[in-house]
Amino acid sequence: MDTMLQPGDTIPDIAMETPDGGSVKPSDYLGRRLVLFFYPKDNTPGCTTEAKDFTGMKLEFDNAGAAILGISKDSPQKHRNFIAKHELTVDLATDAEEGGLSDALGIWTEKKMYGKTFMGMVRTTILLDKSGRVLRVWPKVKVKGHAQEVLEAVRAA
Repeated sequence: MDTMLQPGDTIPDIAMETPDGGSVKPSDYLGRRLVLFFYPKDNTPGCTTEAKDFTGMKLEFDNAGAAILGISKDSPQKHRNFIAKHELTVDLATDAEEGGLSDALGIWTEKKMYGKTFMGMVRTTILLDKSGRVLRVWPKVKVKGHAQEVLEAVRAA
């Protein structure tokens, strides 16, 4: 996956379902910077570590003027279980099975593992400025140290 997003670009304002059955879209965060972290699946090792790392630093992100929104295609019920199991405090959203934000950004794409081909989420983080424009994109994220790197970028923005 090579996202074509560049600094200054805008992303589609596509609504996603929240764990409580509401809805959220990127424009809901206008006026603050927004960290969108797209991850493959709730309760898998890398995704759990990433969500816990962002949760552990949430106050620092808040103090730096940035909101955090984790996005996967897991159901709202799976998100509720994930939040409860790991005491997550970051917002999560369920991207649409088809035609969602990750599809529009090219982050939901064909992947291969153990000789099998399937559709999956490429772990990607996007930092938006207060007006909703892209400040930075991290494609194919490696989890270790990632939340700290994103926080440093937020503080520098």
